[in-house]
Amino acid sequence: MKCFGAFWKSAFGLELICWLALAGCGQKPAAPPPVAKPAHVYPAHAQAKLPALRLWLGAAEVTAEMALTPLQQETGMMFRTNLDENSGMIFPLPHLQRANFWMLHCPLPLTAAYIDPQGQILEIHELRANDTNGVVAGSPNIFYVLEMNQGWFARHHIEPGTIVRTERGTLEETFIRRD
Repeated sequence: MKCFGAFWKSAFGLELICWLALAGCGQKPAAPPPVAKPAHVYPAHAQAKLPALRLWLGAAEVTAEMALTPLQQETGMMFRTNLDENSGMIFPLPHLQRANFWMLHCPLPLTAAYIDPQGQILEIHELRANDTNGVVAGSPNIFYVLEMNQGWFARHHIEPGTIVRTERGTLEETFIRRD
């Protein structure tokens, strides 16, 4: 028993000395260096033509490619050099927002209609070719954006208040899945 007590005292004493020595250093282990976040890589070429559907804006009919995935939406009209007069691209956004579109690597000047969830055009904005300044919506209630050739809306007398419909019904019926 005496042997065990001496062992306990010496083991305890050694542990106490080590603990005090470590505690007395006052230094924390060095934090790992911050990991640099890689720079965002933007698309380097035009995307293939996307599936399209017919839209009606009042009496005017257009064919709009559907940018449905995040990559399709990010690429949009980048690097495209022509667009038929009655063709465009529609962007169903993932949630209501104050849309902010820009024209990185987009050599075509475009006009964008910012549209609410019910399909009503709330705003129409000119987008300058290769302009990286965002064109922010005045309304936080934007759920779709339709890009067309610059001036298309004016040439066809389409103004805010116009309702956009598809060959499948309303924009909501076309793009929002209800399970």
